[in-house]
Amino acid sequence: MATTQQKEAKSAAEAMQGQVPQHEHNWLEKLVGDWRVEGTATTPAGEEKTRGEETVRSVDGLWFIAEGEGDMPGGNRGTTILTLGYDTIQGKYVGTFIGSMMTYQWVYEGELDEHERVLTLDTMGPDFTEQGIGSKLVPYRDRMEFIDDDHRVLTSHQKGDDGKWQPFVEMHYYRKSNGGKASRR
Repeated sequence: MATTQQKEAKSAAEAMQGQVPQHEHNWLEKLVGDWRVEGTATTPAGEEKTRGEETVRSVDGLWFIAEGEGDMPGGNRGTTILTLGYDTIQGKYVGTFIGSMMTYQWVYEGELDEHERVLTLDTMGPDFTEQGIGSKLVPYRDRMEFIDDDHRVLTSHQKGDDGKWQPFVEMHYYRKSNGGKASRR
């Protein structure tokens, strides 16, 4: 006769085997492919242009990994990794972001708008203003919008002391003409 722990372990294992992409994952599937990236970032030194590339792949339609490389403000090169998925238990989009230019790991939670064009991701991160570079954590909001299937825009905002969202990054992603879908794993 199986113990309660054995039954719970079997039930959890069966539930994990049954995970299939949901409607919410379909939106993330649009990210899959190779992208050319260009945009601007506002830093304490002023507005700087940046360029790069990104490849997004799917992990069985449940998780999406975006690996980017490009010019950073200040002239250095940077590498970034973004993970995104939809957590069916929490009922929200979740993700993380890391980059070679910092030691902080960003953790996202968000939602898709009712028209299914804009994914808004909220997080906490280091204060990069002149007053307190890295001295405290403040709210951030990233807004990812599909203009069409081959063009998306990411805008990043930091919440100011006045409670208003201040944009500081605007990146345009253009699907490369290779027809695009990156390989799936």
